[in-house]
Amino acid sequence: MLKLALLCALALATPAAAQESAGAFPKRIPSPGGEVVIAGPTEQAFFDRLHFASARRAGDFLYLSGVVARRNAGEGRDVEAYKAQVRRAFRAIEGSLKAGGASFSDVVMLNTFHVWDGPDFQGDKNAQFSAFGAVKDEFVSPPYPAWTAVGTTGLLGPGGLVEIQVVAYAPQKR
Repeated sequence: MLKLALLCALALATPAAAQESAGAFPKRIPSPGGEVVIAGPTEQAFFDRLHFASARRAGDFLYLSGVVARRNAGEGRDVEAYKAQVRRAFRAIEGSLKAGGASFSDVVMLNTFHVWDGPDFQGDKNAQFSAFGAVKDEFVSPPYPAWTAVGTTGLLGPGGLVEIQVVAYAPQKR
């Protein structure tokens, strides 16, 4: 469990600029019906240590594993801090979509898993859902994707607030 917590901390501490300057990314690993897409060092660490793909293409669809918006040590628990934490997760999703040849306009399904009553947010379910929706709308525009929002009691790793999973329809350029 400590190893997982450290890996989660590593993933959150890896700045996007370091990922972009790595040069060797995105990586593509052929797989049945498509490919695994590794956007950067954080996703590579997940693939190597936890044995899962952050993004996998199957035909014309790109499936993204859940990205957790979390409160890091020292960050606030109020609505504005929550919005910044969710925004950080959506930027990570944006990077994975881009690495897979897609964008938010290609997203057809959004699944979100919310910790409504956790210790990392001050406020009720309605305040959290409203704040999440406001940030989502900064990234996702009409026509909107299908969306399922589910409440849960916890997420993997410390500080988890909401996990965001995405499916995009992005036909491969042939």
